[in-house]
Amino acid sequence: MDNKPVVLVTRRLPAAVEQKLGERFTTLLNPEDRLYSSAELLNLAAQADAILPCHTEKFPAETIAKLPVRVKAIANFSVGVDHVDLQAAADKGIIVTNTPDVLSDATAEIAILLMLGAARRAGEGERLVRSQQWKDWSPDFMVGRQTTGKRLGILGMGRVGQVVAQRARGFDMKIHYHNRRPLDSEQAGDSIYHDSVESLLESVDVLSIHCPAMESTHGLINGKRLALMHADSILVNTSRGGVIDDDALVAALKSGTIGAAGLDVFNGEPDRIHPGYRELDNIFLLPHIGSATDETRKAMGYRAIANLVAIFDGAEPGDRVA
Repeated sequence: MDNKPVVLVTRRLPAAVEQKLGERFTTLLNPEDRLYSSAELLNLAAQADAILPCHTEKFPAETIAKLPVRVKAIANFSVGVDHVDLQAAADKGIIVTNTPDVLSDATAEIAILLMLGAARRAGEGERLVRSQQWKDWSPDFMVGRQTTGKRLGILGMGRVGQVVAQRARGFDMKIHYHNRRPLDSEQAGDSIYHDSVESLLESVDVLSIHCPAMESTHGLINGKRLALMHADSILVNTSRGGVIDDDALVAALKSGTIGAAGLDVFNGEPDRIHPGYRELDNIFLLPHIGSATDETRKAMGYRAIANLVAIFDGAEPGDRVA
């Protein structure tokens, strides 16, 4: 008789990850990669000892309250945990974990891609070539902004922010940052610390957002703060859409308050994104692919498995958040 704990896997994971998970656990997989409704999720959870979800599955307090007592853990396939009510999980005795560290490089690469794509009008250029509207070259054609030597502001100098800073130094960019507290001198290097968001925004040419989504950061980048940036500045977001006030950013891009933006994350993604973004040329858009490399997605899966193994072996998981 198979006595292995049962793990509900809510989305299709890399084959190597699903195989490794199956060596230790009985798995309830989602081969069609459907997005389960709350009712479907709860129905499947009735058979599970743990759940391995992505950020696409929501676990508000009311859903957690309905989870069966046998569910011991929610082992997220993500760094962000804003889709889980951590207090409700803790109150019910459900352990919650995430997958930090392993996606820092991949997400930093996307931040740099967004910065360059927005600065050099890559979205516009790609559309011109595909639509056969590229007719000529002139000194005034598709002129963008250079990032080499500019001032990069990092809002949230955590794991990803620090990797972005390392990569940006290859462009001779001067690093500025805001955190809840300054980094130690070894981590900070030559970076300049700002004790407020406002001071940071007033001092940079590019802003790259890497702070977590929580109540205190919801709508952090609003109209008042965008007005502090200069007309050629660029905003990049690879954290969570909720950090940005969409109406304010669309208005700032339309009015020329800031020059351009590059976004990989959105409020209401994927199908309820602010329609104003699609109408703008001075914005470079990607479909939440910050961690979308083969190496990173596998590493995320293995990290989630390691957390589950620790939990069911009676040990403390390395990435516990609740």
